[in-house]
Parts: sequence; structure tokens; C-alpha cells
Amino acid sequence: MNPLRRFIFLLLASTALAHAETPPDIFARENIVAWCIVPFDMKKRGPEERAEMLDGLGIKRLAYDYRVEHIPTFDAELDALKKHGIELTAWWFPTVLNDEAKNILAVIERHGVHPQLWVMGGGGPVKSPEEQAQRVAQEAARIRPIAEAAAKLGCKVGLYNHGGWFGEPENQLAILAQLGLPNVGLVYNFHHGHGEIDRFRELWPKMQPHLLALNINGMVRDGDKIGRGTITIGTGTEEGWMLRVVRDSGWQGPVGIVGDRPQLDAEVALRDNLAGLEKLRAELAR
Repeated sequence: MNPLRRFIFLLLASTALAHAETPPDIFARENIVAWCIVPFDMKKRGPEERAEMLDGLGIKRLAYDYRVEHIPTFDAELDALKKHGIELTAWWFPTVLNDEAKNILAVIERHGVHPQLWVMGGGGPVKSPEEQAQRVAQEAARIRPIAEAAAKLGCKVGLYNHGGWFGEPENQLAILAQLGLPNVGLVYNFHHGHGEIDRFRELWPKMQPHLLALNINGMVRDGDKIGRGTITIGTGTEEGWMLRVVRDSGWQGPVGIVGDRPQLDAEVALRDNLAGLEKLRAELAR
């Protein structure tokens, strides 16, 4: 090989290696999912307006948080998302496989999409190991029919931390172990994890292998107790190092920004969060 060809070969090889060793930035705009923007929108946008707004912001993923009044527009929602090239990443799902849940599955099948189904739960503290085991078994039995129905459509089910016994990561991991199903994982929300800030470094590697999605938020200690449960990314004191833990772990999955501020236009809430995230991305790059 002559010197010039050898130089070109080595240059191309080193470039390819550099790209191979640099994982995608999970906090980049293309990986961001808009979450909690359907019922929490001062302007009460419809499907087309919402898709236009996301498209204009450069957000190409939506986690769909519906309410009863949105059921008649399910098909219109998916049509609008398709028109604007926006992925339906996840769907807020009923807690049991009832008629409403079956209707959602029918819409999913009709449109040929495969969103994650985010399912929450609750429950107070247990008082004994026996009660803990019983609760885990009960919750696994509740989730199983949803997971089996989802699997038939190529969908995954995410256990969503929303407070209570069910929202504790260790309890969710126990439910996953009880289920033993490949299409069930976790969805972790910063804004429902204020009580876990001090344990986050410990919890993250336990959750990471099972994590389907992460929703981020500005974080301050005891924020849920002082009226700062959901605040703009970049305005808290804790989310910077928490995002660094996530980034350094190598986890690759969708990252949601939360528009759960009903006093605001959803576009304003999303813009504020995008700006705050860009500030933190710059800090993470140093």
C-alpha cells in the first residue's frame, strides 16, 4: 500500500473508531419526548394543533397523556402525528385491561404503531414480609393481562412511578421479577422521585437494565413538599449531577421533558425545558 493510500486508510479507520466509541447524546433534541402536554395545556390544543406545535419545536416524539374527553379524537391524534412525522413513543394506559384499555389497543393496532404503554399503581406501605410478597403477587397479576395483550401488538409495558407503594423502584423491580416477561420494564420520572434523590446513584444501576424511558425535571430537595415538584429543567439544584449519572452509565433510551404546568401554554413549558436542557448539555460537555 503506497503512503497516500495508507494515510487515507488510517484516517478513515480512526474516524470510524471515534464514531463507534462515541454513543449518541440521549439529551439531543431528536431523542426528546414531549410528555404531559395534552391535558396540561392552557390553550387546549387539538390533535393537529399539537402536532404542528411539536413539529415547530423540532420535537419528533410524543408520550400521549389523554383524558376521557380525548377518547373521541384518538384516531385524529395518530393521523396528525403521522402527517407531521412524529413518533408515538408512549401512551398513558389504564391500570387494568378494561374496555377503555381495549379500545386503545384497537386504535394502536389499526394504525400500526407500537408505543410503550405506561401503567401506574398505588398502595400504602406494607407491614410485613408476608404482606410485601402478597402485594407483589397481586400487582404482577394485575399487570400480566396488560402485558400479554401488549405483546401481541409488539408493544412494551412500562411500570410508571407515580407515588405510593407501587412507585418505589425496589417494589417495581420485584414485580418485574415476579412477572418474568420480556416486554415489561420501568419508566422513571424525576418529578415523582424527590424522596429518592439521596439514593439515586444507588438506584440507577439497579433500574438501568429494565428502563424503557426516563422523564426529567428540575429537581430540588423536598420539591414535592414545598410546591416545587415540577419545575423547569435547569432551574433546580440536583438535576445536573443526576443527568451526569445517566449519561455516564451509557444508557440509551427516550428522554421525556414534562409539560405538567397547566397555567402555561404547553409550547412555553416545552421551550423553557428545552432551553434549560441545552444549558445542562453544555455543562455536561465540559
